[in-house]
Amino acid sequence: MIYEKHVFICTNDKDAPKKCCGSGHGMELINAMKAEWEKAGNPKKIRIQKSGCLDVCGKGPAMVVYPEGVFYGNVQISDVQEIVEKHLTNDEIVSRLQIG
Repeated sequence: MIYEKHVFICTNDKDAPKKCCGSGHGMELINAMKAEWEKAGNPKKIRIQKSGCLDVCGKGPAMVVYPEGVFYGNVQISDVQEIVEKHLTNDEIVSRLQIG
């Protein structure tokens, strides 16, 4: 299957002084994003999945959307609906969350 977009959400947890996305609700973001995408009923083929470290620990919880390569940081559960509606559905970057 060919996906139109691929969303990777960091769920990495490590023993380090850096902030970790996994302990900062990475899996909850995945579950919320999948539920919101399903609720939207959009016919686009999009894959939402967990990833390892995206190397933006200080700005986590983090995610990246491909093929655009747009990184989002400090993503909260309350941001999920906006990301799904604007970026995944309408190809509009959520600039207030964009990093890099």
